[in-house]
Amino acid sequence: MNIITIDGPSGSGKGTVCHILASKLGWNLLDSGALYRILAFAALQENIALDNESELAELALNLQVAFVSNGVGVDTILNDQNVGDKLRTEVVAEAASKVASIQIVRDALLARQKAFYQAPGLIADGRDMGTEVFPDAPVKVFLDASAEERAQRRFNQLQNKGFNVSIAQILSEIKDRDYRDRNRAVAPLRPATDAIEIDSTSLSIDEVVSQVIDLVKLKLNLAVK
Repeated sequence: MNIITIDGPSGSGKGTVCHILASKLGWNLLDSGALYRILAFAALQENIALDNESELAELALNLQVAFVSNGVGVDTILNDQNVGDKLRTEVVAEAASKVASIQIVRDALLARQKAFYQAPGLIADGRDMGTEVFPDAPVKVFLDASAEERAQRRFNQLQNKGFNVSIAQILSEIKDRDYRDRNRAVAPLRPATDAIEIDSTSLSIDEVVSQVIDLVKLKLNLAVK
């Protein structure tokens, strides 16, 4: 089973690391967080209340979603439209965190997430990939960073895109989301018991990727450039 799961909170760098790994290995990529953001975005577009469990689950079952490599990253396609940038707002992120705590919503998306595993392998990015979705994955990583560092990264990212944002507000939202994700009753954010934990607070992306590749070589006996 060629599956690498990389879990962790928002801003830990797991999305970038997963894209680089998928490119190096030539494997498929699952951005499970994007699935929840897509669901949240679609719910907001269709005026579905974020506590309406049955309508959210129905929406989850019928989402037309694909992740398509564009050479430098991954485009997120919903109903034949690239919605990647629209998913990165704090409003959508907060909504995604709320819908992800609903059991029947998670159940609706579980089979869809598992279906992303196809030859030659899968890089799975999320919060419960190693604990719930792919518990038998041979390589599991939990990537973390301090809330302050993650807030700074997010602040820089949004500023570079032209958004006028407050780092204090971003830090507050990250801490709130962390608490909700780590303490929810359904699939809380936590390392799998057999995951390797990496703190990226003071590491570059290249340093994190290097550590994960060393782990892949050890666990899967693969030659990676």
